Amino acid sequence: MGMWLNQSSIDGFLLLGIFSRKQTDLILFSLVMIVFTVALCGNVLLIFLIYTDARLHTPMYFFLSQLSFMDLMLVCNIVPKMAVNFLSGRKYISFGGCVIQIGFFVSLVGSEGLLLGLMAYDRYVAISHPLHYPILMSQKVCLQIVGSSWAFGILDGVIQMVAAMSIPYCGSRKVDHFFCEILSLLKLACIDTSIFETVIFACCVFMLFFPFSIIVASYARILKAVLRMHSAQASKKALTTCSSHLTAVSLFYGAAMFIYLRPRRYRAPSHDKVVSLFYTVLTPMLNPLIYSLRNQEVIGALRKGLDRCRIGSQH
Repeated sequence: MGMWLNQSSIDGFLLLGIFSRKQTDLILFSLVMIVFTVALCGNVLLIFLIYTDARLHTPMYFFLSQLSFMDLMLVCNIVPKMAVNFLSGRKYISFGGCVIQIGFFVSLVGSEGLLLGLMAYDRYVAISHPLHYPILMSQKVCLQIVGSSWAFGILDGVIQMVAAMSIPYCGSRKVDHFFCEILSLLKLACIDTSIFETVIFACCVFMLFFPFSIIVASYARILKAVLRMHSAQASKKALTTCSSHLTAVSLFYGAAMFIYLRPRRYRAPSHDKVVSLFYTVLTPMLNPLIYSLRNQEVIGALRKGLDRCRIGSQH
């Protein structure tokens, strides 16, 4: 086993990627880079607005800033290496680089999934217990929510990193993906990986269904509270504040469940790569747009910032 592991450490892996040198693939690659740039700018701008505008110093926007930070790290973990490999034609990634990429990817996806789940609890408290909101969602509680999201996500990432380092690899070093993903890596193992796959599946089930159950429970209570409201305007406002979060949840959990909870016989590398591209690049771009374009407070903060820039340039 030591010999196999050392050999993998020396040779690294070849990422087959998702694009070839065809004209159509060059156009698709250019689109991905545009989406990556928009995701980068959108998340940086949202974080900047939340931390500079005092009106956005509330629990919901604190969670949004953390979500944007996770999205920012996620796209930077995947896209730059994919772009370098595509443009250089090398497709190479070192063994250490591959393991680190797995760790960051799993940690960030896990943390984001948990944070989205716990953000549903924040919406439930805001709508069902508005008078007690400052107490129930105190600074300490907010830090505990964010801290627990990061902690469980990082723990999941470390487990999968250890799994990736413990498996002996031999034969082909070609990973049929555009980044180092643990399920694609297991196909190159020299041993039976059923135990590893069971552990990874158990981690995925917990990291997906635990926050998903919080979302279902929270929104069931929110719906109950909305139906009790006598004012149609209050009901509309409550549903509007939840719609952005529900959109982000649907995008994230739909893609993640498709990848990790399908039976093995229904898995195809081409499908996995397309869906992975969706939630590693497209979702991080859509999240800041979903939360900003449908939110008057964020638009107000952006206008205020632009006015300051305009006044500053005139002086």
